[in-house]
Amino acid sequence: MAARYDTLRTDRLIMRRWQESDLEPFAALNADAHTMRFFPNTLDRAASDAMVDGIEARFDRQGFGLWALEIAESGEFIGFTGLNPMPAGVPGAGGMEVGWRLARSAWHHGYATEAATAAVDVAFNGAGLPEIFSMTAVLNEPSQAVMRRLSLTEYARFEHPRVPAGSPLRPHVAYRKVRPSA
Repeated sequence: MAARYDTLRTDRLIMRRWQESDLEPFAALNADAHTMRFFPNTLDRAASDAMVDGIEARFDRQGFGLWALEIAESGEFIGFTGLNPMPAGVPGAGGMEVGWRLARSAWHHGYATEAATAAVDVAFNGAGLPEIFSMTAVLNEPSQAVMRRLSLTEYARFEHPRVPAGSPLRPHVAYRKVRPSA
């Protein structure tokens, strides 16, 4: 690992490693049925805490990951944005995904795009990755709009292997962006 990216700053946001104080609002975000409507289920506190443990372990291994996201002016925790490996069985498996999950209070402010732009910069200009992916349920038009704002283009449509057959969330779309030439 050549570099660490423990904290990033954008115009309005701080992207940082996770803190104990993030666990409760993150669990609330993951338990909110509306926020999680494009996922097969909500997460309870134990699953939410375990997710943070996994995120932090990945930071320790690779120097970047899914950053806790806070509004710089207020210090309010609003979710996460960052880089995570694409899972097995999906187009782009083994590559790196840019992703986000924000609390409802943070929607429609451009925060996902702002933070994801910084994450893509780390992917290409920090980690030197050749490409970046993002994926979501076909029904999740808001996240697809963010992907397009990041200049990712549709790469593949597929049935997500971890979503139950027959679920309206099983049809997924993957977007991709190749690292610009120097």
